[in-house]
Amino acid sequence: MSAATHSRNVTAALSLLCFLSLLSRIKSEELQILLNLKSSFRNSKTQLFDSWDSKTPLCNFPGIICNSNGSVSGIELSNQKLSGILPLDSICQLLSLERLSLGFNSLYGTVTEDLRNCTKLKYLDLGNNIFSGHVPDLSPLTDLQYLYLNTSGFSGSFPWKSLAEMKGLVQLSLGDNPFELTTEFPSELLSLTNLNLLYLSNCSLGGKIPAGIGNLVELVNLELSDNNIAGEIPAEIGKLTKLWQLELYNNNLSGKLPVGLRNLNKLENFDASRNNLEGDLSELKFLTNLVSLQLFENSFSGEVPAELGGFKRLVNLSLYTNKLTGPLPQKLGSWAEFGFIDVSENFLTGPIPPDMCKRGTMNMLLMLQNNFTGKIPESYASCKTLLRFRVSKNSLFGEVPAGIWGLPAVNIIDLEFNQFEGPITSDIKNAKGLAQLFVGNNRLTGGLPEEISGATSLVSIQLNENRFSDEIPASIGELKHLGTLHLQSNMFSGSVPDSLGSCSSLNDINISNNSLSGKIPPSLGSLPSLNALDLSHNQLSGQIPASLASVRLSLLDLSDNRLSGPVPPSLSIAAYNGSFAGNPGLCSPEITSFRRCPPNSGMSRDVRTLIICFSVGLAILLVALAWFTYLRKSEKDDDQERSLKEESWDLKSFHVLTFTEDEILDSIKQENLIGNGGSGHVYRVLLSNGKELAVKHIWNNVDSKLGWKKARSTTPMLAKRGGGKSKEFDAEVQTLSSIRHVNVVKLYCSITSEDSSLLVYEYLPNGSLWDRLHGCRKTKLDWNSRHEIAIGAAKGLEYLHHGCSRPVIHRDVKSSNILLDEFLKPRISDFGLAKGMVQANNGGQSSTHVIAGTHGYIAPEYGYTYKVNEKSDVYSFGVVLMELVTGKRPIEPEFGENRDIVSWVYNNLKNRERVISLVDSDIPEVLKEEAIKVLKIAVLCTARLPELRPTMRSVVQMLEEAEPCKLVGIIVTKDGASKRMDGLDEKKFDPDFQSFGKTHFANQKNT
Repeated sequence: MSAATHSRNVTAALSLLCFLSLLSRIKSEELQILLNLKSSFRNSKTQLFDSWDSKTPLCNFPGIICNSNGSVSGIELSNQKLSGILPLDSICQLLSLERLSLGFNSLYGTVTEDLRNCTKLKYLDLGNNIFSGHVPDLSPLTDLQYLYLNTSGFSGSFPWKSLAEMKGLVQLSLGDNPFELTTEFPSELLSLTNLNLLYLSNCSLGGKIPAGIGNLVELVNLELSDNNIAGEIPAEIGKLTKLWQLELYNNNLSGKLPVGLRNLNKLENFDASRNNLEGDLSELKFLTNLVSLQLFENSFSGEVPAELGGFKRLVNLSLYTNKLTGPLPQKLGSWAEFGFIDVSENFLTGPIPPDMCKRGTMNMLLMLQNNFTGKIPESYASCKTLLRFRVSKNSLFGEVPAGIWGLPAVNIIDLEFNQFEGPITSDIKNAKGLAQLFVGNNRLTGGLPEEISGATSLVSIQLNENRFSDEIPASIGELKHLGTLHLQSNMFSGSVPDSLGSCSSLNDINISNNSLSGKIPPSLGSLPSLNALDLSHNQLSGQIPASLASVRLSLLDLSDNRLSGPVPPSLSIAAYNGSFAGNPGLCSPEITSFRRCPPNSGMSRDVRTLIICFSVGLAILLVALAWFTYLRKSEKDDDQERSLKEESWDLKSFHVLTFTEDEILDSIKQENLIGNGGSGHVYRVLLSNGKELAVKHIWNNVDSKLGWKKARSTTPMLAKRGGGKSKEFDAEVQTLSSIRHVNVVKLYCSITSEDSSLLVYEYLPNGSLWDRLHGCRKTKLDWNSRHEIAIGAAKGLEYLHHGCSRPVIHRDVKSSNILLDEFLKPRISDFGLAKGMVQANNGGQSSTHVIAGTHGYIAPEYGYTYKVNEKSDVYSFGVVLMELVTGKRPIEPEFGENRDIVSWVYNNLKNRERVISLVDSDIPEVLKEEAIKVLKIAVLCTARLPELRPTMRSVVQMLEEAEPCKLVGIIVTKDGASKRMDGLDEKKFDPDFQSFGKTHFANQKNT
């Protein structure tokens, strides 16, 4: 071997050694970076990181991709339940990183400028997280091909200019972020000629769609919905011949569909609904591959192109609220597995196309408010998949096919304002899902079949203005969910069924203008939710049942019958003026237009004498009892005040105090008592400086509460509770002493003695949210106040779960533990059951066999696992949101036996009308859509499986977005997947959702 060769070999060996040494050092550094990443996500609920340790080769870490050199080239951690702040300063030190995929997690905080150092990235997915702040300048990331930042809470101005250098971008998804509104459509997008996906829905785009959009000829999916884009759709959009989906929904677009749209012959989904578009639909007749066509709420006119009847892939057609005329193509929907049609609120004529359910897949037929004629085609009687059948306000006639009445899945049958004839058949017993039956203003005849009791889900029956006859069947009393019964203006005879008293949910009864006779059943007075009762214009006789006097009715009309006897005094009020007219046999000393009742009317002299004697005796007994109670109470209060002053007290302050211990002790007296709890009393204290405080007095043991100095009982119960400070006191002090948050009640200090303890709080003059919604201080809360209360309370819980150094589970979240200050700003209070998450889930403290919390608010898993979990607080908060939206208590008689507000809400998520009916009547119609946005969040919070509930951090974000025209919800489907939902419209119903709404989400290939 020559010297030269030897020298070269030595040099090569040294180079190899240097390379291996460098590689080893890089791997060591990359290992440390990944371990730091694991540490940043240490609070995540995932087992993904269990094998991320120094003993495992980093290329074997789950979610890590290495290149041929063994360096980290990809981090694939999407949809892994990650939570934490993204450490980009560390991640971007991975010099070979080309793929960073962290979508569909719960990452929060800001995305820092360190992202600019990830210069080799080709794929970046941070979408579907809960970041805040703006998106940093991305201009150094010139190699990016896939960029997903959608649905992640970004705000501020997006750096559109930084996109200009990303010539290789193939997919760009920025939608569903509250960016600042642009005045011009971003021109930088027009140079990205490699794009096949552009998702910019709901990200505050303004201006007009420029003609340059036609440059993006590779586009397969273009979504610009839910923005502020105006002007016409440019003709150049016809150059995008590869388009599969075009979404322009909910903008301010005007003008006609552009000539050239016909060139998009690969288009399957086209939605330009809720704009100001006009003209005819002739350009659509060439789009033979359409699967879904939605152009509702525009001003289109002319006829529906006949060619649509030959579209062999069309399954969804929604053209409602336009000015369309002429007939529908008779072959419409007969070729494919048709899903739904909604052409309501137009001027369409002719017959209903007969074959839209030919394949047995149709779920909605909505054709109300047109000029359709003819009969209902017999084919729909066997359409077992139909959920909604609505053809009201047309000119249809003939008998309704018998099978329509018994469709097993249908939840609404709406035939009102037509010319239908014939009976409701016994087939209705098969309609197990039927909730609403609307057939008013027709020519229907016959009796209401006994078999109607088989339609057990019925909530509303409206048969008014027909020709029904015979008796009202007693079986109607078996309909436990029935809330509305309208049978007025028919020819029903016989008596009012006594069984109606079993319909515990009934709130509106109208059986006026019939031929009913007999007495008014007293059982109607036992209906707990009855609000309106109209039995006028019949032949009812006998006395008005005394039981009706106990029902609070907003409408009562018993006029024009044959009633006799006295009008109950509680019904003889101005609110019911005219309610008893046309009954010559009635008498009343209070109603001046009626004759006065004779002395013996209604009861005998002996009975009256007995009642008077009993009343006098009872009054004497009550006075004596009250005097005895007062004396005992005064004695007890004196003993309590003496014992407090004699005690030796220890004060611990948690804030700067402006009062003394004596000022507090001197105020613990009966006249300052404002509340009682299971562990003690609450007093209002007015300081000399005018400041008000609330003081909770907690007895340290049972015997102390009874007045003794020390616990003397040796019984197990008292021995267990006696001695030392109470658990409630310890929990409250431990939790509140270190908390500083505007939405958590402030604890100033504790004052303790051997036998009792005092907790001194800020005083909240407006009481609790429960008081404002349901209690004696109930007032009308406007929607803005309710929404702000929801956000504030959510932020308080978010702080407890995510902001404390030792996260806290409240365990008793409810409206009575949300207090309101003078400005109705909320404070989370009462931490007697609170636990730290570590304490609650470690060792023997992981569960308890006493269910903590309040009935109606307790998460379902607590009943069988007893596990303490922050998602239990989320569930309880979801119940509070339902209270705010509906105005209902968590438990109400109208919900039914063993049912609560959550099951009641879920049972009413089947259609738009029922959802809207859930909203508190105190909330104006124009704001009910906004309230429903919050109801959707409540539904997410109360998911039966804890892992499907959002974190409180996500709840805060969604509530903040749930302002007018801003909400984007994530709906969990039956298979556990998640989809974006916004708006609320029966025409956008998706039966796969637990709720419903328009589906709009980035069509990312990687997800």
